[in-house]
Amino acid sequence: MEKGYLCIVLHGHLPFVRHPEHEDFLEEKWLYEAITETYIPLLNVFEQLIKDKVDFRITMGLSPSLISMLLDPLLQNRYVRHIEKLIELASREVERTRWQPEFNRLALMYLSKFNLARYIFVDKYNRNIVEGFKRVQDAGKLEIMTCGATHGFFPLMEVCKSAVRAQVRTAVDQYRRVFNCQPKGIWLPECGYNPGDDEILRENGLRYFFTDTHGVLHGTPRPKYGVFAPVYCKSGVACFGRDLESSKQVWSAKQGYPGDENYREFYRDIGFDLDFDYIRPYIHSDGIRTNTGIKYYRITGETDNKQVYNNDKAQEIAAIHASNFMFNREKQAEYVAGIIKRKPIIVSPYDAELFGHWWYEGPDWINYLLRKIAFDQKTIKTINPSEYLEKYPKNQVITPSLSSWGWKGYSEFWLEGSNDWVYRHLHKASERMSELVKLYPNAKALTLRALNQGLRELLLGQSSDWAFIMKTGTHTSYALERTKGHLLNFTKLYYQIREHNIDEGWLRSIEEKNNIFPDIDYRFHS
Repeated sequence: MEKGYLCIVLHGHLPFVRHPEHEDFLEEKWLYEAITETYIPLLNVFEQLIKDKVDFRITMGLSPSLISMLLDPLLQNRYVRHIEKLIELASREVERTRWQPEFNRLALMYLSKFNLARYIFVDKYNRNIVEGFKRVQDAGKLEIMTCGATHGFFPLMEVCKSAVRAQVRTAVDQYRRVFNCQPKGIWLPECGYNPGDDEILRENGLRYFFTDTHGVLHGTPRPKYGVFAPVYCKSGVACFGRDLESSKQVWSAKQGYPGDENYREFYRDIGFDLDFDYIRPYIHSDGIRTNTGIKYYRITGETDNKQVYNNDKAQEIAAIHASNFMFNREKQAEYVAGIIKRKPIIVSPYDAELFGHWWYEGPDWINYLLRKIAFDQKTIKTINPSEYLEKYPKNQVITPSLSSWGWKGYSEFWLEGSNDWVYRHLHKASERMSELVKLYPNAKALTLRALNQGLRELLLGQSSDWAFIMKTGTHTSYALERTKGHLLNFTKLYYQIREHNIDEGWLRSIEEKNNIFPDIDYRFHS
C-alpha cells in the first residue's frame, strides 16, 4: 500500500506569435522548436507508456495561446516546411560527417528524430498534435489543465477584475470546444495568485489551481499540513502548493539533474558552429544565425573545450537520475506521512519546455521515472489533482497569500523599471473594454466583429511574456512592438466603435493577422 502520491505538473505555454505578413519570421521558431523538441517527444513517451500498459498519471497545462497556434493551419504548414528543412540538413550532416564516427552517429540520431517528428505530426495526427494529447487524457492517464487566455499576470490586473474574468472565460470556452469537456483545473499564469481571484475560477467551474510554496505557507491561517495537502479557499476552489525539494532537483541547471556533464550542451549548435555558406539555407532567410536543434557536444563542465556528446551515456545517466528522484520521493513520502498521519501529495511543477528543449534528455527522464514508479517500488503512486481531491475531499480552508513563482516570489519580475510603463495603458484599455460591453450589450454585424477583435487585441497585449522579455533583455524590441501594437489596435477600434465609423478593410486585416480565439465573445469582459 502506497504511503503518498507524486503529482508531476508540466506547464506548456508559448506566447501567440503568428505573422502571415512575413514568409519567414524569426520568433515563430519558438513554436517549431517546441513542437520538435518538447511536445512531440512528450506525446510519444505518453503513448509508449500506454502501449506498454504502464499505469501512470501526469498533469499538464496547455495554454490557450499555445493551443491556438498548434491548431492554426498557417503555422501547421510552416512547421511542416521547418521540419522538412531539418530533415534535409540532417541528411547532409550524415554525409558530411561520414568519416567522423562520433559525429556521424549523432547526425543519424537527429535524422531519425526529425523523421519521427514529421511522421507523428503529419501522418499520425494530420498536423493536429492537440488531438494526441486529448487521446492520452481520454485514456485516463493525463489531466490537461487550462491557463489564462494569453497568460496575463492576474495579480497586476487587480484594478479591473473584468480583465481577469475575460482571461478565464475565454480560456474555459476554448477548452470546452477543443477537448469536449469542462477543464478541472487551471495553471495561473506565472503561478500568480491574487486573493479573491479564486471566486472567478469558481464562477467558471474550475476546481483547483497551483501556487508557489509560499502562497500556501504564508496563507491565513497557516496550513496544518504545509504543501503536502491541498487547501480550500473560501470559494471552495482547491489550492495545491509546490514542493520545493522535488522541484529544485529537476529545474536547477547548477544543482539539479539538467546540469550533469554528460547531458547535451544546449548552447553549442551547428547553426553557429559551421561555415556560413553551408548552413545559410537552414537558418533565418536574412542570414541571422539561429539554432537548428543539431548539437554535437555535451555539457562537459565549466569549460569552452566541450567533449562530443554520447547519447548512450546520457540515457544511462537519465535512468540513474530517475531512480534517484524516485528514491528521494519515497523517503519524503514516508517521512511526511509519519508526521501528518495522512497520505501526502508531493506537487512537482515544471515548465514543459524544460523537457526536451532545454534539457534534451528530459522526456527520457520522465519515461524512466514513470516506468520505475510503476514497477520498482510500492511507496508512492503518481496521481492527478482531481483524483487526490476525490480521495481526500475534506481539507483545511485558508486564504492563500499573493504570490508567484517569479524572482523573489511576488510581482517584481513583471513590474519594475523596464516594463512598469505598460500597466497604466493596459488598465485604461480594460476600463474602455468594460465601457464598450455596457454600451453595446447585443452588438451585431460589423460592430460585433470590431468588439470581438478589440477583446483579442486587449488579451494579446496583456500577455505576461512581453513584460518578462523586457525584463530579461532578450528580443526586447519585439516585446515592445507587440505590446504597443496591440494597445494601438485596441485604441483605434475603441474610437471607431464609439464614433460609428469602423474601417472594415483595416478591421479585416487585423482579424486575419491576430486571429486567436475565432469564437471569442466580447461580453466575456464583464
